[in-house]
Amino acid sequence: MAIKTNQIVSIEYEVSDGKSVVDSNVGDEPLVFMFGKGQIIPGLEEGIKNMLIGDKAEIKVNAADAYGEYNDDAIQEVPKDQFAGIDLEIGMTLYGQGEEGETVQVIVKEIGEENVIIDFNHPLAGKNLVFVVSINNIREASTQELMTGIPAENEHEGHCGTGGGGCGCN
Repeated sequence: MAIKTNQIVSIEYEVSDGKSVVDSNVGDEPLVFMFGKGQIIPGLEEGIKNMLIGDKAEIKVNAADAYGEYNDDAIQEVPKDQFAGIDLEIGMTLYGQGEEGETVQVIVKEIGEENVIIDFNHPLAGKNLVFVVSINNIREASTQELMTGIPAENEHEGHCGTGGGGCGCN
């Protein structure tokens, strides 16, 4: 039987970009989410929908169904003085606040004399991903979970259960 919208699903996963493992929760806390609510990337959700408890599968997710295609317009040149007090390094990930108060992640691409080039693309944008997924549990959501959209297992964490927004998260 297919996993249904609003069911609470618990998975263990390892994800690679075709070259190396980029994230894994194997041997750690499972990723717990409400199915059908956009809490994990669309391609992974589509890939597990017909799985059952105990099933394990390799799921290939194209970039468009993961973190999107790489967007060249998401590169921005910013005055270096906006990073005062930060010891900048190429490849460094920085977090800031977006226009609507949301957390924004950027990667430092280049450091010039007066400007810094930052990339707003997700680090996995433009990459096809391969997930090895095991379904640990599938259960009906409680009334509280249906109202909040937050599985009880995640209420204390304030995020979708991957220790800070790993590959399963949107």
